[in-house]
Amino acid sequence: MSASLTFKGTMALRAILFDIDDTLYSTTEFARRARRNAVRGMISAGLKLDEVEVCRELDEVIREFSSNFSHHYDKLLMRFPAEAHAGVNPALIVAAGVVAYHDTKFRELEPFSDVKPLLTALRGAGLATGIVTHGWTAKQAEKLIRLGLVPLFDPQAIFISDQVGIAKPNPKLYAAALRGLGLPAEEVMYVGDSLTNDVVPPMSLGMVTAWCRRAAKPQANVANIEPTHVVDDFRELAEVLRHDYDVQLAEF
Repeated sequence: MSASLTFKGTMALRAILFDIDDTLYSTTEFARRARRNAVRGMISAGLKLDEVEVCRELDEVIREFSSNFSHHYDKLLMRFPAEAHAGVNPALIVAAGVVAYHDTKFRELEPFSDVKPLLTALRGAGLATGIVTHGWTAKQAEKLIRLGLVPLFDPQAIFISDQVGIAKPNPKLYAAALRGLGLPAEEVMYVGDSLTNDVVPPMSLGMVTAWCRRAAKPQANVANIEPTHVVDDFRELAEVLRHDYDVQLAEF
């Protein structure tokens, strides 16, 4: 069930901005599948280790070097004895992991099933739609293209932290988006999965916030954070928009 926690009456919305990761698609679940396939590719290429062991070590590499690091598989091989890839050029094992990961992107990267219908309905209702996302410019832009969502967003309403030069959870990132839209905060809704990154900063500026929690990770120290709305999916979000903001959305 959706919930309106701090809503104060009917207001006009003119734009809705979205997070990407774990909001438009399940980033966490996709990454798990892609990394598992990468490990299987490395083992097929000659890495003589158990899949579970390699996956566990890869998870540790990612925690230590961050998900944006470019050489996870090189670091991974460094952690194993040379006997683990004896007789095989290690560059081929690394390349096999990279290829398997990217092949998974080609095959399996897709938005949640209700994302395109909602975005299409929002465009039909005359609302501006856009993105405020944290990450490297090329990676976040690639996600939007692979998800097939670019035509459903206003081209001037894509704000990527690396490109803007301001990272989440700094509210200045959201303020830059508002300036780019030329709209006051109270006329713009932000939808995201993280209370600390996607609710608190825009809320501090007076924006309407919607916490979409279907892919949200457990979050600490959030007891006093109250989004304007809490929804479990975009069908619930559509009902909030129809009921609380009188947005004339087509049914989907």
